[in-house]
Order: sequence, then C-alpha cells, then structure tokens
Amino acid sequence: MTADASILLEPIRMVHELIRERVVECCERVAEEELARVVADGAGDTIYAVDRVSEELLVELFERHVACFAPVVLIAEGVGDGAITLPRGASEEEAAWRIIADPIDGTRGLMYQKRSGWILTGVAPNRGSETCLADIQLAVQTEIPLVKQHLSDVLWAQRGDGAHGERFNRLTNERAPLRFHPSRSVTLDHGFAAVVRFFSGARDLLAAIDDEIVHSATGEVDTGRAVCFEDQYICTGGQLYELIMGHDRFIADLRPLIQETLRSRGWKRGLCCHPYDLSTELIAREAGVSVTNPQGEPLRALLCVDEEVAWVGYANAELQKRIQPVLEAALRDRGLAPDAM
Repeated sequence: MTADASILLEPIRMVHELIRERVVECCERVAEEELARVVADGAGDTIYAVDRVSEELLVELFERHVACFAPVVLIAEGVGDGAITLPRGASEEEAAWRIIADPIDGTRGLMYQKRSGWILTGVAPNRGSETCLADIQLAVQTEIPLVKQHLSDVLWAQRGDGAHGERFNRLTNERAPLRFHPSRSVTLDHGFAAVVRFFSGARDLLAAIDDEIVHSATGEVDTGRAVCFEDQYICTGGQLYELIMGHDRFIADLRPLIQETLRSRGWKRGLCCHPYDLSTELIAREAGVSVTNPQGEPLRALLCVDEEVAWVGYANAELQKRIQPVLEAALRDRGLAPDAM
C-alpha cells in the first residue's frame, strides 16, 4: 500500500514553525561566539552549538506531531546513527514513510547572522534502505530569518501539484501568498550564476570551470563591463530558493568530483553536499527548475546522512540545453567526469 504523504503537510509545517521560533529566539539571546562553538563532528558535517537547538527539538516534534499518523523513519544529522524510527519502539519495517530532514541548513551564515538558514524536510514512501531522493513525494522548506529580519518564507510541494509558498511576518503574525517563478532568461547575461567554491581547496579548478561556462553562455564582454555575477550562498536549500525565486539562473555543486584533486594536492577530503541538503529539491523541480546530476540525470542519492552528491540547477530547460554540454566538456577535459573517476 502506498502511503499518502499529503496528510503530513500541515504537521510538518507546524514542526518547522516551532523550530524556527526556537532558533530565532536563541539567536536573539545568545552571543554569536557561543552559537558558533563546535560541539561535535557528525558523519556528514561539523555540529555547532546552534545546531543542537534544532536537533533537540527535531525528534521530539516529529514523534509528537508526525509519527502519530503512522510510524516513520526519521533520517537526519545528529539523530542517533543518522536515523531513528518513531514512535520509539516501532520497527523500521512497519514505517509508512522515510523522512529526511535538515533542521538547520546554512548554519554557518545563520550563526554569524550573515544570512538566513533553512529547515528542510522531504517525505518518501518507505522502500527500505533503497529509498532515494527520486522517491520523495512531499517537501517543505522554511526560512530561519536573521534576528533583524521580520519576514520568513515557506515553500512546499507535493509531486505533480506544483510548488506553493507563503510569506510570514513574525512581527504581526500575518501570512500572505508568496509569488515566484524561476528566471525565463536563456542566457546568463546580467544574471547570477555560480559554481560552488565556498570552502578552501581546488578553488582555482572550480573557478576555471565557472569561467568556461560563463564565457560560453554570455560571449564577448565589453571592456569595463560585468555581465554575469555570482553569489556563494553557503546553503543548499538557500541556493534552491534563489533558483525558484528567479534570483539565480545556474548553480553547480561539483565538490564530490574534486576530492581526488584535493588528495593529490595534499588537502584532506573536503565537505560535500549530502542528501539531507537536497531533501527539498522536489520543490524546485515542481516550480520549473531543472535539478540534475552533472550528466543531466535525476538525482537518486539514497536517503542517508553520509552520501556525497554533486548536483546542478538550471532555471529553465533552455539554459540547461545551452550550458550542460559545456559543463560536461569542462569536466571531461579535466578528468573530473563521473565516468572517468
């Protein structure tokens, strides 16, 4: 029997709102230096003090508000060994859904009050350990605003039903529909695009790939002009949001492909994107964004906390048609194409 995930939309939105409220309140009263304190190193990423605020709530709230409908497997960084079956005592086999969540995506920007973070959740029917990103039927992402920011956006999607959004005013508690659409431009001219390189290591290689793509998608640039710009938002959920809202036209996160280059240069293995970071990519696709792996195929990473995922987002199909061959050639020329590794 296939579980209908739609009954979980409102409970998950409620859980997100409670986490948002708690994290913002913590940011208001705790010094940035304390929020940025390292408390652990998880399987997928470093755990900072601010992460503990949301992680402590995550299991409690999902057990109370979501697992009351049917047992679920909750997959998240900092939760047991990366997964827990709720309600406690239920078996994994009887779970109706596998839910992958990131209670704070964009921790680094949020803890220093530089940029919003996001709460991410994706819901898939329980297919056991083989359940993957392509199985997700419902996704919700909620903005954790800066302390000085009074508006917070919420986006959600159910497969085949399009993407929806709401803007919440935390000063007045008013809610309004959020209007959005990805960019319809078929070039990168006078728009934002980026190859992810916000962490040290092989930035020169990633920047060279970026330059090739931009040059191919913009052509000659007059002296003294800037025709394409970039925004290194250290937050996968935030990057998807920028594509959905029409702010960005192209984003490529190729970090898993450069790990051998890092090793050959004497660097330790770098931090990569994980499935929980991409748990809401369904929203982007339902909004019209093309989200793929570097070969242009759907993302099929398993729902776990440690798999490394390379992904690409194109604001529209025409941009993908124009940029993807250039990206693939740039990767092949440098021995970074997945089939060459």
